Amino acid sequence: MPVSTRNIRKGETNDVHPGKDRLLTQLVRFLIPLAVSAGLCVVMFRDIDFGEMMGVIRRDCDFRWIGLMCVMGLMPMVFRGLRWGIQLRASGIKAPVHVLLYSIFGTYAVNLVFPRLGEVWRTGYVSYRQKAPFPTVFGSMIADRFADLVTVLLLTVFTFVVASGPLTEFLRAYPEAYRRILGIVTSPWTWVAVAALAFALWRLLSRSDNALVRKVKGFLSGLWDGFAAIARMRGKFQWLGLTVAIWGCYFLQLEIAFHSFEFTDRLLDENGLLIVLVCFVLTSISMGIPSNGGIGPYQTTMLFGLGLFITGDAPSGLSHSEFLTTGAAFGNVIIAAQTLLFIVMGLVTFALIAVEKRVRRAR
Repeated sequence: MPVSTRNIRKGETNDVHPGKDRLLTQLVRFLIPLAVSAGLCVVMFRDIDFGEMMGVIRRDCDFRWIGLMCVMGLMPMVFRGLRWGIQLRASGIKAPVHVLLYSIFGTYAVNLVFPRLGEVWRTGYVSYRQKAPFPTVFGSMIADRFADLVTVLLLTVFTFVVASGPLTEFLRAYPEAYRRILGIVTSPWTWVAVAALAFALWRLLSRSDNALVRKVKGFLSGLWDGFAAIARMRGKFQWLGLTVAIWGCYFLQLEIAFHSFEFTDRLLDENGLLIVLVCFVLTSISMGIPSNGGIGPYQTTMLFGLGLFITGDAPSGLSHSEFLTTGAAFGNVIIAAQTLLFIVMGLVTFALIAVEKRVRRAR
């Protein structure tokens, strides 16, 4: 029988349309990153002739290098799965290699549609597949992503040291944003607020015996177990080596891509690996912006990174408008190839997961 609000006693609440709330939440998660991607693409293409850009891609792009870049792109996914397996084993969760690879390939595919939801999906998949506590797996995943954040920060610091000139230009281009961020970080009120919030949470979790609080405690305990597993895990050097391999492959991917256009290949000859490093760090930072697979932020920061090494009105024999067109073509080819790779690997992964489920049920 349909639910009638007249039958709800006074003081009670009843969500008659929970499905609509969940749908609204999913739409927000989807539409905001989509809006960010679309907005940045509009800004980037505002001064670019799209037809001319496609002509540049058809005429000048050597897709053999892009194909090699995609092949190389499979390696960091494999290394990422193996690295996560080391952390999971430290938490007492033993997942087969193929399950770890499925989780990583699926994550990239899901993130194309719902940014950041891919990490939740892989946590749920491994937790369900291995019958492991979700909070512990989730904590291990957070620790895995935190390791990437630390790596990007270290690479950024290193790049500031070896490429201070181009990155200083980056900060000069956005001085107000830089001052605001620096002001927030260095403000004593920021740290007082953080300390007060931490103290309030500690008092709440230590004194309250509410059922919800107990659930939160259990979840936070699982998160801590995932983080603490890094300190006690075996194979620390193997884990560190895989981290270096992951980011080394990412860097090599971009270096390979630079050979695909005559313009970027010439910039590589003129500036060496420094230009690859700067573009690599800037685009890596841009991937932290909520967007569908990095579409929008990636091309925008790539174009900006290339522009840091351009001097004069005719960069490497190109007019300013030709530089914008060629630089945009370069960034779009890379992101399009990576997106296609993620889609293909995602479809293969979900098909294999479905087949595996049928086989296990038939046993």
